Amino acid sequence: MNADSGAASPLSPPARPEDAPLWRRLATPAGVLAAVAGAFAYVGAVDPNQPGHYPVCPLYALTGLYCPGCGGLRSAHAFVHGDLLGALHDNAAGVAAYLAFAVLWTVWVVRVARGRPVRLVLGGTPLWVLGSALLLFTVVRNLPFGGLIRP
Repeated sequence: MNADSGAASPLSPPARPEDAPLWRRLATPAGVLAAVAGAFAYVGAVDPNQPGHYPVCPLYALTGLYCPGCGGLRSAHAFVHGDLLGALHDNAAGVAAYLAFAVLWTVWVVRVARGRPVRLVLGGTPLWVLGSALLLFTVVRNLPFGGLIRP
């Protein structure tokens, strides 16, 4: 509040987030999308299948076991180039994460554009299910019969 006139300053934030102009409400989702698109563009341009561009997974280097993220860069590279089967082969969990990000980002933008609050509240059960699925994915890809999901 301006002490002289009792009116709010034009530079002060609005009292409620939904009162902010649309461009300001969409700035954060747009920034997140720009960062993700930039990362995908870089991985799409710099081939992770060529040695020397990216570091080796520390777990794989030390133990020879594949973590849930192993093959993620190759999966992103294949995804950027439209090779969905190659992306799924390199890291199916990564492809699921790309698609989940796209859905959550879209919901975020729609809610922000409509001036509604964005709440993502995950209780214990969904987190346990997600953690269990990643653990199962990791175990299966390291077993002899898990060759289809091994990078």
